[in-house]
Amino acid sequence: MHEVRYTPDELMTIAAARRLKNGAVCFVGIGIPSAAANLARVTHAPDVVLVYESGTIGAKPNVLPLSIGDGELAQTADTVVSIPEIFRYWLQGGRIDVGFLGAAQIDKYANLNSTVIGPYDAPKVRLPGAGGAPEIASGARELCVVMSQTSRAFVSKIDFVTSSGLAFEGSENAGRKYRPRTVITDLGILENDPQTGELWLTGIHPGITVDRVCAATGWDLQVRGTLTITPEPTSSELSALRDLKQRTAIAHRSSSQEVT
Repeated sequence: MHEVRYTPDELMTIAAARRLKNGAVCFVGIGIPSAAANLARVTHAPDVVLVYESGTIGAKPNVLPLSIGDGELAQTADTVVSIPEIFRYWLQGGRIDVGFLGAAQIDKYANLNSTVIGPYDAPKVRLPGAGGAPEIASGARELCVVMSQTSRAFVSKIDFVTSSGLAFEGSENAGRKYRPRTVITDLGILENDPQTGELWLTGIHPGITVDRVCAATGWDLQVRGTLTITPEPTSSELSALRDLKQRTAIAHRSSSQEVT
């Protein structure tokens, strides 16, 4: 039997893509979240509606965009609306089923940092910033965060709160209702506990141990009793993802050469 080989990043992207249901309306962040959302579109969810904060609705890019302003998004969209309409009518109006985001840091209540590493006034690293992430995190019915899991990224306290999560350490959480939060990493899957809002480990990827996931987490990670094991990528999923990335690399290399 032929063994299907894949990288941790490929498994993470495919696991995130599988979370997206056909027909869902998804507000997409750039990077791995965009790769996962578009992989879902070209595999099991052809009727998913991808929304980018530049105002494109129903985008069907043949290659992955480098930014929300990439012309590929507008050229392949069902329609393009103004940015105020995207946020006020679509996002704040409750018309987005799920938001797909990434981040540099996350805490146990799914607060996200995409602004700075270190003190704000003297950061070690200046990150891209908020963009529309705070509105996506608060306005989408469900949020899916896709990011690699290390103890530097999964921390007890993030350096800057770019996008608010479900609560803060020490806050009064009793009686709150929490929107679903799912974090897909290269090690496993975390989901928020409905009673406390805290992220729990609910699944691990093949070959990954619970101890390894806990060691890559900067808080005392709670583990759900029965963990799911992520199914390995199929050959068709891997082929679709690699074709998408290859087309993207060729297209953006050509664009760069045209500019120079």
